[in-house]
Order: sequence, then structure tokens, then C-alpha cells
Amino acid sequence: MLKKITINNLALIKNLEIEFDGNLNIFSGETGAGKSIIVDSLMLLIGARYDKTLLKYGEEKGFVEGVFECDCTIAESFGIDCEDGILIVSRKFFKDGRNEIRVNGKQITTSMLREIMSSYVDIYGQNEYQSLLKVSEQRKLLDYYVFGKDVTPLTKQRELYNEYKKLRADMLSLGDERARAQRIDILEYQIGEIERVDVKDGEEQSLVDRRHVLMSAERIKNALGGCYAALEADEGAGSSVSEALRDLAQISSLDSSYQALYDRLRSVSIELDDITESVKDGIDRFGDSDAELDKIEARLEKIRAIKSKYGAFDAMTKFLASAKHELERLRGGEEEYAELCKREAKLKTELFSSCDALSDMRRKGAVTMAKRIVDELADLGMAGSKFEAVFSDKPDIDNFTGKVDSTGFDECEFFLSPNLGQPLMPLSKIISGGEMSRFMLSVKLITGDLGGIDTMIFDEIDTGISGAVGLSVAKKLCKLSRNRQVLCVTHLPQIAAMADSHFFIEKHDEGDETVTTVTPLDRHGKVGEIARLSGTKDVSATSIKNAEEMKDWSDKFKADL
Repeated sequence: MLKKITINNLALIKNLEIEFDGNLNIFSGETGAGKSIIVDSLMLLIGARYDKTLLKYGEEKGFVEGVFECDCTIAESFGIDCEDGILIVSRKFFKDGRNEIRVNGKQITTSMLREIMSSYVDIYGQNEYQSLLKVSEQRKLLDYYVFGKDVTPLTKQRELYNEYKKLRADMLSLGDERARAQRIDILEYQIGEIERVDVKDGEEQSLVDRRHVLMSAERIKNALGGCYAALEADEGAGSSVSEALRDLAQISSLDSSYQALYDRLRSVSIELDDITESVKDGIDRFGDSDAELDKIEARLEKIRAIKSKYGAFDAMTKFLASAKHELERLRGGEEEYAELCKREAKLKTELFSSCDALSDMRRKGAVTMAKRIVDELADLGMAGSKFEAVFSDKPDIDNFTGKVDSTGFDECEFFLSPNLGQPLMPLSKIISGGEMSRFMLSVKLITGDLGGIDTMIFDEIDTGISGAVGLSVAKKLCKLSRNRQVLCVTHLPQIAAMADSHFFIEKHDEGDETVTTVTPLDRHGKVGEIARLSGTKDVSATSIKNAEEMKDWSDKFKADL
């Protein structure tokens, strides 16, 4: 359950800390006082999207933190350390729209926060109202009621469907005999085209470099020719060095220094001979530079043409390997396709059986769910109501595959008749605000135990109701709060009277700004707020007495539970 929440710079709240009771916590206050801000804070803690307009005007950053006492198994599955069953969820948010989420110090994403907190907190507000009007959400709610924590049948269905979908994809990729023959022709052409060009790794760059050299061939040949002539001429460098060597040879034996000079010059002579030979080879390589340049251009054209179709060397190599593998598979595809057809027939039967079994469980569970909802609605002043989950006709095995998904082939929609004499009609067509509030409360009452949710939040569950119906809602919320924590924003005195902890929300001016504050009420304050909500405070002399009587009656009701 939620032990404490701390709020800083959110909307009209500057700094606020609230500690909660483990049972029924009530929030009330004048319209516009900021009750929705408290709900927004709670929503942020369970993964709602942060909107930068929530930040208090003029501030750079804000902060919301909640301390939860709970079974940490799910949080630990996300790698979150948890000691003594405590989760501390914090959310920093900034003026530029950024926000940072941490659970017990570990930074996580919004989607991770939603997944974790959905196991600990359930909230009903206007978003949930709209969500339940969607047919897809109605089926999810039915599944939650029917299967509860034992999702084995749904898991089996999802696995079978994914296997069947993959099998069908394999069959499609392999194709029938005609499709295989066409694909084989294409692959053989592509493989041959790549292998004929036979591109080598790094070849294109090598050719580009050589082309660059050849485009300067005339200048290079002239330079190398001049160099060669200078080295090989009768009075060139080579001849001069040879003559110097002959002179030194005559005196090299007379002194070690002469011998050293001779050895050094001999090395120069050898190096000079090697350079001369290299220069000559360089000249020879440019024997027909124009023809070589033409060949390079033609080769580059082939490489770039094949590259434009199959990618650079790495991509081309990968494509070639994949094409050869596919070709090999297709050449033996007749037997494989026949085997896939056998598997498809078997798996189709299993998938249909799974869908059929799920449908039977849903239809049976829907009857029980309908009876419980009608019973709850009767207690909430809608005794003439009828409710039914209406299913589409079951398809047969020959035509069900186009209607199946990972959850089965059922389509169902909630139908309600809120009054005697009215026909059953889709929920979205006929339900009013007050009826929807009571319907949602009925749903929460019958599904509350299924998921083991510790904390349930109701944002104005009393919309459109009053009087005796309001008292019925108050009783239901009170009963619900005996074995879990309930937080409720209300305008009804009957609900406020049931509070174990009551928080009064108001806004007032502080200097040049308006701020929202939350005040925990003692018994005297609770009675005064009940009188205010009744509309008789400062009007009737007996308003406080009546509020006292309502509070006493509520306390006795709770004590008798």
C-alpha cells in the first residue's frame, strides 16, 4: 500500500507531504481547490505521461515521491533491490519536458514503471471510463475476471498462435511448386551475376588509386625517364660513383679510414644500382597506360553496377551466402513444403481446439460475471438492471484462421439495460455518468481480489449520484477498504463519513501566488466537512448535529464489518 507521498512544485502545490491510512482515505474540498492535482501526482507514480504544463509556474524542476509497502517480487524481476518490502518511487520533472524515474534508486523507463506499478495500484478515473467503452478493453476485462492469476490457457494460446504464424510465414517463403521454380530462376541469376563479377575485398579502392596514377602517366614517365638518364648516362651518377670506387680501391688497404670510405661508397653504389633498376621497372609499367586505364574503367563500371544492386562488398557477400542457402533449400523444397503442410494441418487443429476451449471458458465465466455485476448494481440502486457479455458466433475449423489472434477468435461486447423495460444495448450507447460510476464500482468490487492489488484509487466515483445511492456506494467503498487500501476523491457526505483518514484540499493566496494545501482532519474537522458537503453548514442550526449522527452511524457500520 501507499504509505506516504511527497510533492514538490506540481501545479499549485509548492511543498506537500501526506501520510496515508491502510484502509479508506478520503479527499474532499471546494471545486477547483486542486483535488485533481493529488490524482495527477498519484498517476505520475504509476507511469502516467509527464506533461510539462504540470510544473508549477516559474519553477525549473519538480518532484514526486511515493513510499509503498508491498510484495517486491515483481519489482525485483526488473533488477530492483528491495529491502523490508519497501518501494520508493521517485519522479523528477523539468521545465523542458524531461523527467527522470527511479525505483529504490534504480533509474527505469516510463513503460517499466507502468508494468511494475500495475501490480500494486489500480486507479479509476475519466481515462478508465473512456477505456471501458472500447470493445477491445471489455474483452480484456472479461479475461481478467475469467482467468485471474491463472493465465496458463492464454499463454498456451499465444504460443500456439505464434508458432502457427511462423509456420505460415515459412510456407509462404517456400511457396508452391510454381512459386519455387520462379524463385529458383531469380536466385540462380543473382548468384551467377555476382560470381561472374567476382569482386574482391578492397578491389574498388585499389583500382581507383591505380586510375589516379595512370591519369598522370605522361608526367610520371617523363620524370622517371629523366631520372633514369641522369643515373645511366656516360657521365651520370652511376658512372661517377663507379669511378670513385676504383680510385678508393687503390688506397683502401693503406689505412682503415680509407677502407671505411670505400665500404660506404660501395653501399651507395649498390643502392644506386637498385634505384636505377626500380626506375626502369617503373617506366616499363607505363608501357601502354591508355589501354590499362581503359581496362580499369571497364572493371570499375562492372563493380559499381553490381554494387548498386547488391550493396558494398560485405553486404554483397552476405546476400550471396543467403541466396545460396535459400537456393539449396528451394531445390529440395518439395519435400519440405509437404512436411510443412502436414505440420500446418496438425497445428491448425491444436490452435482451433485452444481457441474453442478459451471461448467456452469465457462464455461460462461471462454468465457468472454478469450475475455478480447485476447483484452489485442492485445494491447500488440499479435493481432493474440487466447485463450481458454478447459474443460473436463461433467460427468453424475451416474458416477460423482469418479471425484468430494471440488471444483466440472471440469477439465480445458488454451490453447493459440500466432500467426495467429497456432492451439490452451496447454499454457505450446508453450509460449515463451516474450509471457508469456505479457500473465501474461494481466491476472493481468483483475484480479487486483477482490481481491482489494493494491500493485502489477512485477519482470522483460519485459522479451523477446522490441520496440513498450515495450511501450504497459509501458502504461498498468501506467494505472494499477493509482488506485493501482505498483512496477516494469525493463530493458526497455519505462517502466522506466513512473515512478512516480524511484530507481537506483548499487553495489560498500566499503573497503574490496561489497555492494548494492538504490538511488532515481530526474528528471535529471531519464532522465540519461532512456538514459542508451536505450543503447545510452555516445554513441549518442542526447541520453539525446531523453530520455528527452520520459520522457515528458510519463508525458503527465499520465496527460491525
